[in-house]
Amino acid sequence: MRIVFMGTPQFAVPALCALVDAGHQVVAAYTQPPRPGGRRGRELVPSPVQVRAEAMGIEVRSPVSLKGAEAQAEFAALAADVAVVAAYGLILPRAVLDAPTHGCVNIHASLLPRWRGAAPIQRAIMAGDAETGVCIMQMEAGLDTGPVLLDGRVTVDGKTAGDLTGELASLGAALMVETLSRLDLTVAEPQPDEGVTYAAKIDKSEARIDWSRPAVELERLVRAMNPAPGAWFEVAGERVKVLAAELVDTASDRAGIVIDDHLLIACGEGGLLPTQVQRAGRGVTSADDLLRGFAIAPGTQLA
Repeated sequence: MRIVFMGTPQFAVPALCALVDAGHQVVAAYTQPPRPGGRRGRELVPSPVQVRAEAMGIEVRSPVSLKGAEAQAEFAALAADVAVVAAYGLILPRAVLDAPTHGCVNIHASLLPRWRGAAPIQRAIMAGDAETGVCIMQMEAGLDTGPVLLDGRVTVDGKTAGDLTGELASLGAALMVETLSRLDLTVAEPQPDEGVTYAAKIDKSEARIDWSRPAVELERLVRAMNPAPGAWFEVAGERVKVLAAELVDTASDRAGIVIDDHLLIACGEGGLLPTQVQRAGRGVTSADDLLRGFAIAPGTQLA
């Protein structure tokens, strides 16, 4: 098929590669423009999709918006059979949705209608969902409201957001190739009206650990914020990220108090034992290694 690919982060790269490997003609890759990065944000860094598309010899387009008539005409002139979308990051106007012969088909990292929106993987972990997955969805004007062509499921089972992102990216790529192989024969199933939830974009303020919450919720928060932005607490005026932690059955009247010399911390219910931590500007280390060079004595109240 003649395909326009639309995606930006690493999550989208396996799908782009899978489409090419399956013999489809990707006539252009739409992605977000390069963003400031590198040292002190001085250099513009291209998206993972741009890097991979250019390496594969695919034309890359990075419009700031698709709302203008000129951008829409340029998109339509590609005469695509279908547009494949994976975490692109721009709203697609009706003129873009309707331009390809088979419209726009999206890889969405949840079991719709649960977790429509920007951060489905993190929200599924934070909510304690036992499973999540990928839906291949025919796009329409609403936010992730379109009918589903194909889906696949995975268990959450203690995984981090990074773990699940990689797993779901691979699953989504395979499902997209399968969907396109029988697109004319597949009947899209409308999403049910019940069970709709929304996965709002993660705000950086959510990453701060509130020790008054139950430990089971905080352990899920740690996994949901790994690898970015990283759940964190403050001690002695310094921010410490917690990248992995274990639940410990313990009790204390003071949430946020350090209980022992291994950094076991009392929560609103139960205790949390960080196992992988990171000080600002330093590498990831174990909690015990952290404590050898950065004393946090039992009885310390964490902020």
